[in-house]
Amino acid sequence: MSPGIARPVRWRLLGAGVAAAFVVGVGVCEALGWPFLAAPLQGWLASALERRVSLSADPALEPRIVIHLLGGVRISAAHLEIGAPAWSSAPHMLLARDAHLTLGYADLWRASRGAPLHIRDLRAAQLDLQIERLADGRASWQFGKKSNLPDTAAVPTGMPVFGRLQVGAGSLVYRDALTALDLDAHFSLAEGNAPATAPAAPGATAGLQFDAKGSYRNEPVTIHLSTAGVLPLIATNAATLALPLTIEARSGASRVSFVGTATDALHLGALKGRFTVQGPSLAAVGDPLHVTLPTTGAFQADGRIAKHGVVWNAVVDHARIGSSRLAGAFTYDPRPRVPMLAGRLTGTQLTLADLGPVVGAPVHPAPAAAANAGATVPVKAAAAPAPTHAGGTPGRVLPDREFDLPSLRMMNANVLIDIDNLDLGSGLLEPLRPLRTHLVLSDGVLTLSDIDARTGQGRLGGNVTLDGRHAQAVWTADLRWGGVRLERWIHQARAGDAPPYASGRLEGQARVAGQGRSTATILASLHGEVRLQLLHGSISHLAVEAAGLDIAQGLGVLIKGDNALPIQCAVGDLVAEQGVLRPRVMVLSTPESTIWINGSISLATEAIDLSVVVAPKDISPLALRTPLKVRGSFAHPSLSVDKGKLGMRLAASALLALVNPLAALIPLVDVGNNAEAERGADECRALSNRIAANSTLPAPGPARRAHRPPARSSGPGQ
Repeated sequence: MSPGIARPVRWRLLGAGVAAAFVVGVGVCEALGWPFLAAPLQGWLASALERRVSLSADPALEPRIVIHLLGGVRISAAHLEIGAPAWSSAPHMLLARDAHLTLGYADLWRASRGAPLHIRDLRAAQLDLQIERLADGRASWQFGKKSNLPDTAAVPTGMPVFGRLQVGAGSLVYRDALTALDLDAHFSLAEGNAPATAPAAPGATAGLQFDAKGSYRNEPVTIHLSTAGVLPLIATNAATLALPLTIEARSGASRVSFVGTATDALHLGALKGRFTVQGPSLAAVGDPLHVTLPTTGAFQADGRIAKHGVVWNAVVDHARIGSSRLAGAFTYDPRPRVPMLAGRLTGTQLTLADLGPVVGAPVHPAPAAAANAGATVPVKAAAAPAPTHAGGTPGRVLPDREFDLPSLRMMNANVLIDIDNLDLGSGLLEPLRPLRTHLVLSDGVLTLSDIDARTGQGRLGGNVTLDGRHAQAVWTADLRWGGVRLERWIHQARAGDAPPYASGRLEGQARVAGQGRSTATILASLHGEVRLQLLHGSISHLAVEAAGLDIAQGLGVLIKGDNALPIQCAVGDLVAEQGVLRPRVMVLSTPESTIWINGSISLATEAIDLSVVVAPKDISPLALRTPLKVRGSFAHPSLSVDKGKLGMRLAASALLALVNPLAALIPLVDVGNNAEAERGADECRALSNRIAANSTLPAPGPARRAHRPPARSSGPGQ
């Protein structure tokens, strides 16, 4: 062989020898566990995570560990410690004894750039975790450059995830300023192979056993979670075997329990089973789940739940809120930019008072409902301050507690509502049977569309919208009602065979709007129009004479018995401006009299100032005819007469009595005013014709800043 040819062969042989020596050397080092790399590896991990890492219980001694580097970093150590970030006062973030840890190189690289740390395998005889998150979003599970920076986006990096985790005895201290959660827990996670159909044996330690105590939003919290068998803790490696899972959690007066199966204990993968939940308010339960639910009174619910990926599906078999009885089926999907809740809400009974907190009213639960919910459930909503009066302010009736407008922007919803019976909370009014509507919540705008409610053999329909995208909510309503039998809608039980005080078919429409941060402030800015009409109706003869203070006619009706006067015309045309509701025209005409109602009702001050004037068409020998006054407030209304006009009549009667006792009756004789009464009847018919010709009210425009009283009928005696 020539020297020119032999030289490349020698180099190839030399290279092969070096490679073989390297492979043998790596193999030997792998077999021995790279003992000389313990200290450098400790420094390299500390640099990659930008945390203190200790592989020795005594920092003065060299780490004594077994290391494997092929395919990832595998460490077996009697002591493994990862320190807390510089801003934390915790002694460490992770401390393991007799530990076996596996980390991937790519996982370490991503963690050094702020991604969640993926620990492929961690087995330890003892494990102590102390993790925390500050109000600015900094969390001890963030590594690399992000570990000491506030999370300006308020979306903290996720916690470490595990491919496999096995712990003989574990402890966890968790402090989270963002969610106001503070937990101290003990847990174990050991091998087990109990099938899904077999319950865990008493005293068995196989699977995950987790018990925690602490507080959530200053309310005490207890959590118990147990499974049979070891469950993978990340979805990518989740087992297909569903293992039994039991969860019991309490937070203050709220309690959640679950019995079923799952393939992933920490992420509740492939969760399926039955649940029960109870608490002082639906909102209190929705908060920790990041689901926007309405504020209600004490409630209890049970049903079935399943989780597919990150999407939750729930069928609520029974839900009790006060005296309400509801059910439904819902899907919650957190994947969109704004999470979506969709489904159908049904029920045999919904009492409006049970949803009072939704519009800012206090909670008045039925005693039976509180008893059913358990002794731990208080009778007031957790989120609502104790009111000093029914409306929250002394002397006020309208709810004035502010809405939680930001919560409207946290979730979208698309829910069909079908309620058999909506109790309005008044024994005077007939319930709505049934109520159907479509609830849509989209980017902070809540809409109840296609409202279809039946009451008094009639129908109520329309749309209501609450726009919560800005600091002041904007509320609009477009409602119509028709065919409502007044005698059925308003309960008017009378002794004997006396007719109802009023009957007929009520028709009407309201198109109004307002803005504010509470029900009271919205109504205080209300503007728009309301029209109503009573067709084919009648009114109590006695009520008409009483309204006109006609003593003689009233005595006659009492003696021979009350009868129903046919209503020839009854209409109302009202305008709302800056929260003050005034009738342009509000008149009722019968064969014997015409009745006007004038004045105002202030939704801003809750003041009432109405005047009822009767113009008779016939003569009465004894009448104290004078306007009736309805004044006062919503909380304390009062009925009185015009004392000035009544006093003049009585004074004249007293003076004439000095001349002749019979002459005293002269000022009390009412000859009637047929012309005035007919004028009112004509006015009523003209308005009725206008309503028939143009049955649609205009949409309310923007609220006016300066108040200009609308034109209105003066009526007689004004």
